[in-house]
Amino acid sequence: MSIFTILFVILLIGWILGWGVFHVAGGLIHLLLIVALISLVLHFVRGPSAV
Repeated sequence: MSIFTILFVILLIGWILGWGVFHVAGGLIHLLLIVALISLVLHFVRGPSAV
């Protein structure tokens, strides 16, 4: 798994926990979702890593 995929999963879990479990209001929790989606898009745009 690439770093972008791991970042996506961690941020998505944080967003779900913040939205569903802790009832965090405000734009910060939705910012996590946006960053997670950006990291997923970057992962697909860059393609598989050559490591």
